[in-house]
Amino acid sequence: MKAMFRSLLILTVLLPGAYTLAQEKRGADAVFPILAWVGVPEEETTVERFNELKESGININFSWYSNIEAVEKALDIARKTGIKLLPSCPELKSHPEETAKRLMKHPALFGYHLRDEPSAEDFPELGTWVKRIASVDKKHPAYINLFPNYASTAQLFGKDFQPEPGKDVFEQHVEQFLKEVPVPFISFDHYPVIENNGIRTLRPQWYKNLESITKLAQKNNLPFWAFALTVAHTPYPIPTVEEIRLQQYSNLAYGAQALQYFTYWTPGVNSSWDFHHAPIGLDGKRTEVYDRIKLVNREIQGFAGVFLGAKLVSVSHTGKQIPAGTRRLDKLPDPVKLLETGDAGAIVSVLEKDRRRFLVIVNRDFQNPMKLTIMTNPGVQRVLKDGMLVPANAYTGTLEIDPGDMLVYTWDIK
Repeated sequence: MKAMFRSLLILTVLLPGAYTLAQEKRGADAVFPILAWVGVPEEETTVERFNELKESGININFSWYSNIEAVEKALDIARKTGIKLLPSCPELKSHPEETAKRLMKHPALFGYHLRDEPSAEDFPELGTWVKRIASVDKKHPAYINLFPNYASTAQLFGKDFQPEPGKDVFEQHVEQFLKEVPVPFISFDHYPVIENNGIRTLRPQWYKNLESITKLAQKNNLPFWAFALTVAHTPYPIPTVEEIRLQQYSNLAYGAQALQYFTYWTPGVNSSWDFHHAPIGLDGKRTEVYDRIKLVNREIQGFAGVFLGAKLVSVSHTGKQIPAGTRRLDKLPDPVKLLETGDAGAIVSVLEKDRRRFLVIVNRDFQNPMKLTIMTNPGVQRVLKDGMLVPANAYTGTLEIDPGDMLVYTWDIK
């Protein structure tokens, strides 16, 4: 799994004081993984639909299939279009070893989708299932996605569970999962932007959820995957570019190594959820959200040389009030002499990769711009959205960061 995220940065001089951050491409390995959760459905499995998915900037498709033959058809289409597949089908559950043997050599296979949001009561069964697949195929990961921290104790553990006193229930859930289910990465969902009476706000538990996942991922030496919500349903509104940016850029600032969208195709199976306005609508046509994720995905790939394979060094917050469960910025990295963000506040994280450090500053406000005042030593560079590196002092000391957007700075480790 670690090889999947490996990339090599090459600094190429363009003109005095300016460089481009490029990647040595190794097939899909040099592209940041972006997954469509509820991607192109089985009945729409065509080259045209998969090319449309690819055009949106998504490179991994998760869909349910009625049988293994439908999976094989989708894999062949995916191969023609450069998409990887993370399929689920009945045979994967009923005959996991045989199914893995049949699919594992296909070049378009990314992995196997097993379960979404399991209770701890499901962990023994899932652990056995993962081991059965791994006994045949150790190359392709088994995917299981976990609840967010706003799930109830009954959802996380079952109705008769008694939480351990003084211990965070969600973290206890994830710790038990990792003990019983040998997955190669942690995936969790949390949809922070909600709307009530026309007013959009962030769930107060969101950053605490990222803190918990980051802590447990580092403790277990595992990468983690995170989501942005892209299908409207009560209480979730049609997402704006700014809201999508804030979700995905916050995930990246915390060190996420793959990004996901719930959903790409608007689900129509359960009308009681009132799903609408995913990137592809119920009528099979693009909505405005398609172009919004396309824009953000292009930006993410421009930053792939920063985030792909990077290790989180620290993450903290600024502002008059910081989110619950987070810590306030109390020390700046050595090359940064001043950093001020005003009352609204920002995420400030430091990542490390290939003997370089990266300072990531995300505007936590998805509705208003934020003024950043920053002073750095000579040698600090800013990473632009196309990957270009320019001296930080080429810019004025006070900059405006758009709602939900981020700025990235970098320097060599001495």
